[in-house]
Amino acid sequence: MEMGRLLTAMVTPFDAAGEVDYPQAKRLAKALINSGSDGVVVSGTTGESPTLTKAEKLKLFNEIRSVVKKPYAVVAGTGSYSTAESVKFTREARETGVDAALLVVPYYNKPTQEGLFLHFKHIAEQGGLPCIMYNVPGRTVANLGAETAIRLSKVPNIIGLKEASANLDQIAKIIEGTSRDFMVWSGNDGDTLPIMALGGYGVVAVASHLVGRQIKGMIEDTIAGRMEKAAATHRRLLPLVNSLFCIANPIPVKYALNQIGFNVGSCRLPLTEADEKSAALIRATLKDYEIDLPLR
Repeated sequence: MEMGRLLTAMVTPFDAAGEVDYPQAKRLAKALINSGSDGVVVSGTTGESPTLTKAEKLKLFNEIRSVVKKPYAVVAGTGSYSTAESVKFTREARETGVDAALLVVPYYNKPTQEGLFLHFKHIAEQGGLPCIMYNVPGRTVANLGAETAIRLSKVPNIIGLKEASANLDQIAKIIEGTSRDFMVWSGNDGDTLPIMALGGYGVVAVASHLVGRQIKGMIEDTIAGRMEKAAATHRRLLPLVNSLFCIANPIPVKYALNQIGFNVGSCRLPLTEADEKSAALIRATLKDYEIDLPLR
């Protein structure tokens, strides 16, 4: 199925006791679809996947799938630094009815490019779900090189790549070296327009929690060749995007959602509340934008 050009990397709401708030997660997922998103990524970086248990993740996949119906996509974050565990968890996620798996580049153990190739290949061949690779060297240290990504694009079941390296030269080589049906999403909100101008497919976004329709409009303008209009939207949204990454994601976007009246709770340790300087920046920036997310 079409995964959609605008996927929101959804936050995981927590209640006052720090437990996953599943009813609020379902409400948020529906609100995101109603404000421009083509689908949601559940239990990715923005969803605080490192501090969610496997049981919590599987329940989230089930709950979100129950309210986000096809053709809208639900992508499950199932990758880790263990190939065997990633295969097993991807198989379990498949049983919840999700549409695809998001597989982060293995972190901490620093594999070689051949190790990365075999890691993703094994999951694609054995996990039973379409796979989207996720390259974010700022968090994983290891970088999925262009040549490796191009090799992997030929593996059945690997359908695309979320690229958050901010290396436009590398991204251009990947787009040039892969087939047209291999989808490259921007993994950084601020890189969406440049990557799409290079031939990229879309974005897995954070700011779409707040301005989803506006990002969707920018994507549609880019596809239609209305580049001046798309660039104007890109420039207008950049201050908001920058404020949402002033400290570690998802601290700012959770703070922003709480500020506009869509309660998603705090982050789990080791992530903390926004410091006052960052909070003041986010509050001041929000005043300049129309919010697309429905609050009722």
